[in-house]
Amino acid sequence: MLLGSVLLALLCISQPFDLQTQLVFVMVLWVLAMAVRRMPGRFASLLMIMLSLLVSCRYLWWRYSSTLNWDDPLSLFFGLLLLAAETYAWLVLVLGYFQSLWPLHRQPTPLTVPPAEWPVIDIMVPTYNEPLSVVKPTIYAALGIDWPRDKLNIYLLDDGDRPSFRAFAEEAGVNYIARPTHEHAKAGNLNHALKQARGEFVAIFDCDHVPTRTFLQLTMGWFFKDKKLAMLQTPHHFFSPDPFERNLGRFGHTPNEGSLFYGLLQDGNDMWDATFFCGSCAVIRRSALDEVGGIAVETVTEDAHTSLRLHRLGYTSAYIRIPQAAGLATESLSAHIGQRIRWARGMVQIFRLDNPLLGKGLKLTQRLCYANAMLHFLSGIPRLIFLTAPLAFLLLHAYIIYAPALAIALYMLPHMIHANLTNSRIQGKYRYSFWSEVYESVLAWYIARPTTVALFNPHKGTFNVTAKGGLVEQSHVDWEISRPYLILVLLNFCGLIAGGWRLAYGDGAEIPTVILSLGWVLFNMLILGGAIAVAVEARQVRQSHRVDIALPAAVKRRDGHLFPCTVRDYSDGGVGIELRQDDILREGEPITLLLRQGQRECAFPATVRRRFGTGTGLQLGALSREQHIAFIQCTFARADTWARWQEEFARDKPMASLTDVLALGWSGFQSLLDYLPSPLARLFVGMSRLLAWLGSFIPRTPRTDTLLPGSERALVQS
Repeated sequence: MLLGSVLLALLCISQPFDLQTQLVFVMVLWVLAMAVRRMPGRFASLLMIMLSLLVSCRYLWWRYSSTLNWDDPLSLFFGLLLLAAETYAWLVLVLGYFQSLWPLHRQPTPLTVPPAEWPVIDIMVPTYNEPLSVVKPTIYAALGIDWPRDKLNIYLLDDGDRPSFRAFAEEAGVNYIARPTHEHAKAGNLNHALKQARGEFVAIFDCDHVPTRTFLQLTMGWFFKDKKLAMLQTPHHFFSPDPFERNLGRFGHTPNEGSLFYGLLQDGNDMWDATFFCGSCAVIRRSALDEVGGIAVETVTEDAHTSLRLHRLGYTSAYIRIPQAAGLATESLSAHIGQRIRWARGMVQIFRLDNPLLGKGLKLTQRLCYANAMLHFLSGIPRLIFLTAPLAFLLLHAYIIYAPALAIALYMLPHMIHANLTNSRIQGKYRYSFWSEVYESVLAWYIARPTTVALFNPHKGTFNVTAKGGLVEQSHVDWEISRPYLILVLLNFCGLIAGGWRLAYGDGAEIPTVILSLGWVLFNMLILGGAIAVAVEARQVRQSHRVDIALPAAVKRRDGHLFPCTVRDYSDGGVGIELRQDDILREGEPITLLLRQGQRECAFPATVRRRFGTGTGLQLGALSREQHIAFIQCTFARADTWARWQEEFARDKPMASLTDVLALGWSGFQSLLDYLPSPLARLFVGMSRLLAWLGSFIPRTPRTDTLLPGSERALVQS
């Protein structure tokens, strides 16, 4: 049965069809996909994956067998470039389907042994150049984690060796470690601390990741159940917007860039026992870590490399998709890109130095999951090829796909549509359709070079620390970051001009291909407009970011009257509350905010700063160390603070998402016009008017030469 299905699929993929038969074939598959798409359950998703793979494999077969012009070196060169990029995209698509075929969605398991037998755990918080205001909440939250005090050691690992941090650690009652040398960055910092710590398990948090009190209660049960479990990872959740969310105004409306990985792909990895360590919000078994020689230092992504080594020794890993910590996202696009460059370089370094497809110790499924994670970061050059490919035909008259325009549409569009529909079905709550185009276009230029260098020289490159807790004083265009996007826009703009000229005065037989190429260019232009929109840095002057919540509380006036209220948002410096009446408090009035931590009631001094109906904004007063610890543990470290993370977004609607992305691209060009210096803005407007005036000379009469016998050869070439 299986062999027969495979043979039938191979026949459908490789059988040559005329255009009419191909049309019928793709229409039948499209109707099937639309019917299956509305069916509930995992089986329907598997059917959609099968249909998508059938169409995509047939497209790639057609591309290799029928669309290269071997008689024209220029066309062959650009055709092979595009085909290589498409092959890469197809490979990532197939591996992505495999990775998310059956997500595990592991649940916590209870601790089955009495507290007296619970292990000693070392909590390590590495820091280098982050301000103390970022580190304090993490340490204060760690102090409140539910675990026996005599079995919990908290270490502040200060690679900046700052006296203020040493004094803070002493005041907070946690261990302080600074090392004399600073080799291997974060990995070296952790390895130095491991020599002095003696716990049976190590929990690691980036210095801005504030853990909830239940972190160890939810994670440690699996280590008792599975004695070979070496590492358990939880999501990286962020309570501040990343540059995409802030600059585009999409915070809370569109899943962020990391939602797909932590919401779906890590669950998929967990199914295949391929969950990898992400550097923070994880617990590692100390004996297993010692067996692999500590945290890996050979690459700049020490976390994934360490988990790969653990898997090679036969240890298992796990992932629980329940946020148990939250931190700060990168504040600026340049910092965000710098972080992604490090990730991309490091994953390619691992691919070269410790290739998961080679060597001993890994199962085939683990090899495929690791390979997909690493190949993902090689997307820079393929994305740049897709953003410029139609220009080879419009500007250089090179036939990158050597086939009639109708054939291109009948093979390429079904491949793209099925892939989009299937991914929308699988990823709908974690990544909206077409947003990957924007994310990858923003990063493509910047990761292309370091990943290529790492392929040839994996030892080249340095570690960079991602800045957190910064401010953006004024809205502005980051001209340095956006320069590649502007160059690509200019190139595609030239393609539009060339396409317009060829529509008016070119070979009539090529008009369908010119129209198809112009559509591709326009789409690329709007995606690049989205990249420019991301580069318009929105003003960010709030040092402490607000977190939305619904939390019962009370306020106490100086006259002793108590009034119940609901906390609607909070930050490290203030709280927004909602009262039942709008005339209870006055602006400037000092009050006391009452919050509960379990059975304990905590009081915090505050001042009323603004009123808006029943809503009231409070500024916290000067808190003692004990009060600050209590406030963090009553808010950021609550067990249910991030519980609704998975319920924030509706499912993806592909057409609505496409409309949003195209509108975003248009708004990017409008923003560019707003921020251009006045002379350039006038020049931009003048060029637009000039193009419109030139366009008025294009003949409006229908052409009659497109089907003449003499044009048949050009039609085949186009």
